Amino acid sequence: MTRAPAATPPLIELDAVTKSFPGPPPVEVLHSTSLRLEAGGYTSIVGPSGSGKSTLLNLLGLLDRPTGGAYRFDGVETTELSDGERTALRARSIGFVFQSFHLIPERTVLENVLLSTLYSGVPREERVEAALRAIDRVGLAHRAGFTPVTLSGGERQRVAVARATMTSPRLLLADEPTGNLDQNTSGQVMELFEELNADGMAVMIITHDAAVAARARRVIRIVDGSVVDGAAIDDLAVAG
Repeated sequence: MTRAPAATPPLIELDAVTKSFPGPPPVEVLHSTSLRLEAGGYTSIVGPSGSGKSTLLNLLGLLDRPTGGAYRFDGVETTELSDGERTALRARSIGFVFQSFHLIPERTVLENVLLSTLYSGVPREERVEAALRAIDRVGLAHRAGFTPVTLSGGERQRVAVARATMTSPRLLLADEPTGNLDQNTSGQVMELFEELNADGMAVMIITHDAAVAARARRVIRIVDGSVVDGAAIDDLAVAG
């Protein structure tokens, strides 16, 4: 009898995850949440300010630990890992892009991208090659020697994307990545995310922008710490 191949685990599994902060009284900012996100997915998370979006992103990105429940990343139970193990998993598997570009103004584009692997133990020559490939992928090979202060907002965000993706992470988490960009530039950055997703990278975007959210294949809405999965894109109403 031929055995069926083992099922591939979801990239992200949240089982009854909660997050509270101490009081008095304690404040539960994320209520019990169970969620499955497949590898290679393209998801947006929307909701009003203060709804718990950033808390959820911090948990998914292994920047914080849940108060209760279990979080498995690519089949690994992360809540049982040490801080060092979580840091190593995050460094090799998760990239981050934020509204503020977090670039060092005195460093060149290449140097800014290289900073993400400074303590990786990989020889510098290999890191430079990987950084240059990432910079070329976002269309900025001709700007590798420039500093961020000479770049437009869209170009700075592209540098941030190159830095986040130079190690080919399984998941790219973007927190309001178009918040500081005009509509045309926002569209260009979103096209870049879609290209990365088409190449197999899972992309998750937290946004207030309904137009940005609607570009994802799956929309998750969060209100007052409660997650509503599978919101219909056509019916999406984002309270900003």
